[in-house]
Amino acid sequence: MTETQDIWSKWLLRRRYGGDPQRMKATMEYLYPVRDKVLSHANLKENEVLLDVGCGDGLIASGALEKLASSKVIFSDISQDLLNHAQSIAKEMDVLQCCQFINAPADDLSVLDNATIDAVTTRSVLIYVSAKQQAFNEFYRVLKPGGRLSIFEPINRFAYPPPEHIFWGYDVTPVKDLARKVKEIYRRQSPDTNPMLDFDEYDLIAFAEQAGFNEIHLELHVEIKPNTERMDFETTLRTAPNPKAPTVEEAINEALTPAEAERFISCLRALVEEQHGIRRSSVAYLWAIKE
Repeated sequence: MTETQDIWSKWLLRRRYGGDPQRMKATMEYLYPVRDKVLSHANLKENEVLLDVGCGDGLIASGALEKLASSKVIFSDISQDLLNHAQSIAKEMDVLQCCQFINAPADDLSVLDNATIDAVTTRSVLIYVSAKQQAFNEFYRVLKPGGRLSIFEPINRFAYPPPEHIFWGYDVTPVKDLARKVKEIYRRQSPDTNPMLDFDEYDLIAFAEQAGFNEIHLELHVEIKPNTERMDFETTLRTAPNPKAPTVEEAINEALTPAEAERFISCLRALVEEQHGIRRSSVAYLWAIKE
């Protein structure tokens, strides 16, 4: 793969998986049902226009083109690298004639006119947007009357902050003093100003209602379960939780001395390889209709 330039494409195309093709495959197997549910709520019909905000690697938008080749799909993202990647996928699918690519943030879609879009989709986009209400206002503005909004967002407040002895879902009590130092690397931004943590499912509903949507639906899915996914430990070290965060290995090397890092890694390796973790997650699907 060609070296990419911005943090968004580096994370989405490599750092999210630790560069491991098997990890990438497992992630996509989780995301395909998410894509299908987002598209189902968008209820896209023949010859309609879909705007996929924060299209990333093109998962949602490409899925729409597979289902309805007659539709027009607008790929929107702040990363030109990812737009180029999505464009190459559309070319391989031979659907470029149905596509438009725009470089724009979720909270400023001024390149698009009012009431020109039939459906707007997003997946894990608002967690990176500080001006969430403005983003919802923009979604509402570009939608036609009867247009649909369909989004999927992780609710990171649910598992934050983790207990002192928990690191990435693993009980690291024997080295919790070292875990505290590593976790501080990930806590450089206050939770009150971190867009990944400054909202929950109730806020999503309020944003949609304030924007003007008068038919709003939300499903919340919460899971707490043993992490049975077999993970290569070296892949775990190379994995970053989000585009703006360091990998586990980078955080360890920054926070700890070589001797401390060796002790911490020894403890974490055993837990990962023996699958002694607990996975806690909360995600929300919201869909709404513009009257």
